[in-house]
Amino acid sequence: MEVKRIEGDFIGKGLRIGVVIARFNDLLTGELLKGALDCFERHGVDRVDVVKVPGSFEIPLVAKKLAESGKYDAVLALGAVVRGETRHFELVANEVAKGVAKVSLDSGVPVIFGVITVEDELQGLNRAGIKSNKGFEYAMATLEMANLMKKL
Repeated sequence: MEVKRIEGDFIGKGLRIGVVIARFNDLLTGELLKGALDCFERHGVDRVDVVKVPGSFEIPLVAKKLAESGKYDAVLALGAVVRGETRHFELVANEVAKGVAKVSLDSGVPVIFGVITVEDELQGLNRAGIKSNKGFEYAMATLEMANLMKKL
């Protein structure tokens, strides 16, 4: 039996990446962006364009515009949704997740969901830099998917 394995790698050379980042909760999103840019630089990505939007809810629309432009091998969506006293948290988190998935499926361009959903700012800081930086991890997934799509 012949088995052919196809996997993405983490080589950034030749890749063009679009990043959509929410300004809201910028203490957290700024750290996620630092981690992502560190990853892209370490892996030799040729070009990264960063587009800022007001909040996480606005991410899918701009991700769609970037994905459909034909300029990017992948798009990374970065945001932070912090639970508050109302159901707003669930509404925003759910709609952003659905929107990002839809953009990726509709465009055929990998759009990586890098929106952290946390109970409070301390939990967010732990995920965005104090204990680890999820931005770096999301950037690694972006590289892997961009390269996988090129192989397919």
